[in-house]
Amino acid sequence: MEKVTLTMKEVKRAEVIQRAVSGEVTVQATTELLGLCERQVYRLKSSFKLKGVKGLIHGNRDKVSPRRLDSEIGEKVVKLAKGEYEGYNDSFFTEKLGEEEGIRISREKVRQILRKEGIGPKRKRRRPKHRTRRERKPESGMMLQTDGSRHDWLQGRGEELTLIGAIDDATNEVPYALFAPCETTEGYMKMLMEIAKEKGLPLSLYADKHSIFQIERHTPTLAEQLNGKPDKTQLGRALDELGITLIPANSPQAKGRIERLWGTFQDRLVSELKRFNAKTIDEANAVLLKFLPDYNRKFTVEPKDSKSAWRKIDDRDLNKYFCLKYSRVVGNDNTLSFMNEKIQIRSSKTRYSFAKAKVDVHHLIDGRIRIFYKGELIAEEERLANSQQNRSEKVRKRGRITNKSYERISLQP
Repeated sequence: MEKVTLTMKEVKRAEVIQRAVSGEVTVQATTELLGLCERQVYRLKSSFKLKGVKGLIHGNRDKVSPRRLDSEIGEKVVKLAKGEYEGYNDSFFTEKLGEEEGIRISREKVRQILRKEGIGPKRKRRRPKHRTRRERKPESGMMLQTDGSRHDWLQGRGEELTLIGAIDDATNEVPYALFAPCETTEGYMKMLMEIAKEKGLPLSLYADKHSIFQIERHTPTLAEQLNGKPDKTQLGRALDELGITLIPANSPQAKGRIERLWGTFQDRLVSELKRFNAKTIDEANAVLLKFLPDYNRKFTVEPKDSKSAWRKIDDRDLNKYFCLKYSRVVGNDNTLSFMNEKIQIRSSKTRYSFAKAKVDVHHLIDGRIRIFYKGELIAEEERLANSQQNRSEKVRKRGRITNKSYERISLQP
């Protein structure tokens, strides 16, 4: 039997298509979860019936397109757009290329070439907005709406905090939330990791266009042009590796459930924090962990479909995804610099010396540092030379989450 290797994204696609073939999920729901059109969903269903999981892998994988545009023609198009035909709109420029220059390519290809080089359209047109009501997802775990709420949660008893949380679109359940000094990548990763441990992985995440989730640039960088795709944030990279579809919301009204949740929390949770006289972030998180189960019992609704879309994942694998990843080059003395510290790398069976080697550094959200060479763990630091106590103030200002147990704090009203 031929071995088929799938990415996390393809595993998710296989699970959803399999459920669509069995009739558990509608075609409309499948298009939303996978971000595909109905025609493509029908094609995938047919291919899955004939070839199984192998039928979901694109046939052109690792192949060079025979219709790829010659690089010299692309360079000539860019040169003409910046020179003789500067200021021409895309359609008119395409016509002139065919009529005057003998370059017969489609308008869409011309548009792609120009946008890749940072040449914008001559005029920007904005369509009128039209909003319609969106029905809940039929199954729990299909979509989580997430956001952060900056508010005076402690009512002057302590610093102003940000509440980071998520709500299940199908059931209104809040699987996890936490207080942080501000909205940070680590805060969202901590939240998603706890949700993954307790419930599993959702199929999609609905969030605003915060820079934590995606990078918005009008002009692509050199690295993006060379890679042929936009860069991802640390959180966007983790979601992509886990096969979680990130759905950006274009307005606060689009993610109304999480926005209404903050209104409820700013009423009920604030009262609970006052009742228990919470003054610090740790005390506030302790109250929150006690508050969430009571809230979910009162406000969770039954989904339309009793089946669950949550995807289970081994707890031991979570640190591979929910971490900050960087690339470093090892120095001649087998050390690398990270966060103003020197980390010594010992020799191993894989390689006697790692001098000049390119390694991957994983900064876990609990503070640990792991260094990998070609996928193999070669070094791990429990903490850096500067202790957490010496830099706690800097860490809290950046909004990093400390590795404290909120459950151990006693609650006394």
